[in-house]
Order: sequence, then structure tokens, then C-alpha cells
Amino acid sequence: MDLASAAHELYGVPPAEFMDTRRRLVAEARAAGDAALARRIGALHKPTVSAWAVNRLSRAAGGDLAMLLDLGARLRAAWAAGEPIGGLEQRRGEIVAMLLRTAERLAADAGLPLRDQIRREVEDTLQAAAVDPRVAEEVRIGTLDRPRSHAGFVPAGFTAPARPAAPPEPGPEVSKKQRAEEERRRREEAAEAARREADKAAKEAAEWAAEVAEAQRELDERAAEADELRRRLNRALERRRAAERRVEVARREHTRASRAAEDARRRAEGR
Repeated sequence: MDLASAAHELYGVPPAEFMDTRRRLVAEARAAGDAALARRIGALHKPTVSAWAVNRLSRAAGGDLAMLLDLGARLRAAWAAGEPIGGLEQRRGEIVAMLLRTAERLAADAGLPLRDQIRREVEDTLQAAAVDPRVAEEVRIGTLDRPRSHAGFVPAGFTAPARPAAPPEPGPEVSKKQRAEEERRRREEAAEAARREADKAAKEAAEWAAEVAEAQRELDERAAEADELRRRLNRALERRRAAERRVEVARREHTRASRAAEDARRRAEGR
């Protein structure tokens, strides 16, 4: 077992089975004498439901997902060459919609229907996979622990193609209005980005709170097991001490009885 195979197995199970599966894999790594691998497996994070849904897609609908990733490569190549991407964008939307329906069906079959927010996170991750090669590779491997996103429609790593020369500068009044409109739009975009960031942070905090609670439950269970083992050890030690005392008494009595038997034999022989 190596980290890649362990992660592939771990991120393929439903979120409810993640902790038990991780404990088992950590124990197997330790049993094999690989403490470093055990630590690395133990550090893997429990996936969100949306990340799990995308991981599920990579396993159950890999062929359909490959269509999106291949299209993403073509989209990035077309953008880099300054070629039209309208048709590719339309096809991307169609494939993402198809994959989203598949993800919803797979999740429902597993007893985890996708709520609206989770559905949007799955869609954002699929959209990001089409424009960002790093996300594409993460999605292909199927070991996501968090959803991914990519702002805008520009492929990651590229800048916008050169645009035609700007038209003549507008008059002062028009320019002033435009600047005010642009400033208003920038403020709205900044506020919306801040809201999204706050929602994301709150969601992540809630997820980690759940992780803390689950880890605390595991710690309590292990502490209870340790207490029980200590009690059993104490009882075993007490039984051992009792057995040792019994052996000591039995040996002493055996010695006494042996001497008495020897004395009786000698008397019987008249010596």
C-alpha cells in the first residue's frame, strides 16, 4: 500500500465511512511497519459532500468526465491561439449539465441527495476543471477533499487576447458617469466577493467544527478503551499476584509434607 492507493480507496467511500476507513488504513500502514505512511494517511481530510460527489463521478462516470477534461484542454488551446471558443463554451455547458445530473443520481443512490448549495459547489468544481489544468488533474484522480472554483471564464494561466484599439475618449460628462458606474460596479463586485468568501469561510468553519466533534468522539472512545484495558490489566496483575502467592504457599506446604513423609518413613524402618 502507498499513499496514492490509500487515498483512492479512502476518497471513494461515503463521507460517513471516511473516519473508520482512515483508521483501518492507518492501522494497516502501522502493522506493515510504515509509520511515515500511517501519519500521512492520518492527515488526509474528510471530504465535503460536494467533493465526495465529484470523486464519485470520477469512479462511476469516468468516461463522461473525460469528455469534459478533454474539452477543457481544447478550450485552453483555442484560447491560447486566439481562436473562437464560443462553440466550445456551449459544449462545456452541455457536458457540465449532463455530469451534474449524473452526480445527483449517484448521490441519491448512495443516500446523499445534493442540496442546492452542494449542487452549486459540484457545478463550480466541474466548471473549474474545464479551465484549470490543476483542478482537472485533481478531478481526474478523484481525491478531492474540498470543492474547487475558478473566477470568470478565462482559462487558468492565460491572459486575455489583444483587443482592438479603444474608441475615442468620451466627453467629460460621459466619462464622469462611466467612472462612477465602474466604481459602483467594482464596489458591488468586491462586496459580492467578500460575501462569497465569508460564506465559504463559515462553511469551512462549520465543517471543521464537525471534524472536531467527530475527532473528540473518537478520542473519547479510545480513552474509554484505554481505561478498560487498564482495568483489565490491573485485574490480571492482581490475579497474577494471587497465583504467585498460591504457588509460594503450595511449595512451602509441599516441602513440609515431604519432610514429614521422610520422617515417618524413617520411623517405620526403625531408624
